[in-house]
This record gives sequence, C-alpha cells and structure tokens, in this order.
Amino acid sequence: MTDITTVSPAIATTAPPTRRRRRPAVSALQWLTLLLVALFIVVPFYTTVLGGFKGVGELRTNPFGLPASWDSTNFLSILLGPTLFRSLLNSLFIALATVALSIILASMTAFAFAHIRFFGSKFLMSFLLLGLLFPSATAILPLFIKMRDLGLLDKHLGIIIVQVAFSLSFSILLFHNFFKQLPKELVDAARMDNCGYLRIYWYVTLPLSLPIIATVGVFNFVGSWNSFLLPLIALNTDVNYTWPLGIMQFQGEHGTDWPKILAYLTLTIVPAIGFFLLAQRYIISGLTGGAVKG
Repeated sequence: MTDITTVSPAIATTAPPTRRRRRPAVSALQWLTLLLVALFIVVPFYTTVLGGFKGVGELRTNPFGLPASWDSTNFLSILLGPTLFRSLLNSLFIALATVALSIILASMTAFAFAHIRFFGSKFLMSFLLLGLLFPSATAILPLFIKMRDLGLLDKHLGIIIVQVAFSLSFSILLFHNFFKQLPKELVDAARMDNCGYLRIYWYVTLPLSLPIIATVGVFNFVGSWNSFLLPLIALNTDVNYTWPLGIMQFQGEHGTDWPKILAYLTLTIVPAIGFFLLAQRYIISGLTGGAVKG
C-alpha cells in the first residue's frame, strides 16, 4: 500500500494551466460607428489638404478629387510671408500661458477640495462646476466691456485671463477626480513626517499626477489654439493676431481666396495634431485613471 504523502516531484511542481483572458469581440455595429466617426474627421482634413494645391475653379468643380497639377504656390506664399509665423508665435504664447496658469490654479484648487476638509467645501465645488454650463460665447458682451474698462483690449494678457477663467471648471473636475483616487496612505504618511499641505502637494501629489496634467494641458492647449471669437473681439492690430484671425487676410471685399485659406489651415492645424498625437498616451491614462479601483 503506497503512502499518500509521497507524491512525485514532477506532479507536485506542475502548476495549473493559466487561462488567457479573451478580449471582447468587436461587433459590426461598433466597427460601423468607428468608421463613421473616422469619416467625419478624415474627409474634411483630406479635403483641406488637397484644396491647398488647387485653384479656385478646380476647387469648385472637383473638391474631393486629386488635383490635376500639384501647385505648391499657395503653401510657399504663406510660408514665405510674415503673417503665418507671427500669428503662430502669438497663438503659441497665449496657449502655453493658458495651459501653465490653468494647471497651477486648477491643481491647487482640486487638491484643497480633495484632501482638506473645511466648511462649505461641497457647496464651493458645486459652485465652481457651474462654469461648465456657461460657454464663453454667452458672456462676450460683458467680457468686452470689462476688458475695455481694465485696459486689456488688444493685449494677449486679457485673452489669457479669460481663457484660464473659463477652463478652470473642467480642469478642476479632472484634477479632483484624479486626486481622490490617489492612496490616502501617502498623504497620511507625509502628514506624520510633519509635511504641510503645500509640501504634500508639491512633493507627493504632483509627481504622481503626470497623466492628468498632460490631459488637462492638451485640452486647454487645443482649446486656446483654436479659439476664434474671443481674439476676434479683443485684438485690433495685425501684430497681435492669432492664427485663426490670420484667415481674414485672404478675404477681400469682392471675394475669398479659398485655396490659400485651405493651405493656411493645413499649415496651422498640423502643430496641434502633432502635439495631440505625442500626448495621447497621457490623455487616455489621465481620463481613465481612477475609473477602476484596485
């Protein structure tokens, strides 16, 4: 009779086979939805790029087809002119300043709401989130009057302040949701080491918040880069124009040079697309961070 305690080493060391998790199958409806969304994005961009190589007549008769002759005159005239790079630098300065200020203010505010208990915190948080309901277009007239009274018309500083103010609600919401999912043990350990809230914010929270910082930065950068209405009413001189206002140089009294407008749009959209592609990994991780616990 064999002893049941003696087991063959080969049998004892054999581990149960691991099961691979199967990825959920993508249905035909999901593929169709993705295809339609892609068409809505790709077709206008495709038409814009090709339109810059066409003439006005060919653009009207064949807007979606390949150009009969690839004429780069429109692109060269814009690249060699002084308006493009000047307007791009103005837009870049405004966008970077907006991103920096919005990240600093929103992250500090969200940190206070997430980790500091004080009377009326929920009410103040709800009050700040009301800004999501009011786009800047609804307050154009009061903004214009206030900017005029403060002497901020035709200045980049006025545009930066307004854009930061209207981006704070969404930025605070993203930062607050991310900070609430950080381990509280880290904050408690820092408090036991006699760290104040400012040091906890700077040395503990921010180093762990790179994904959400990139997410907020990209959203605010693209929003500021594409802003048209606010610079239109606030800027008066060509030297201070941002790139969306540069389109007006191709609009005459009796007609519009559409091929040059499309070439101008192609040259100015490429930087935003490149910036978005470089930061998309951080955008996804920042938006999904904290969505699943554990």
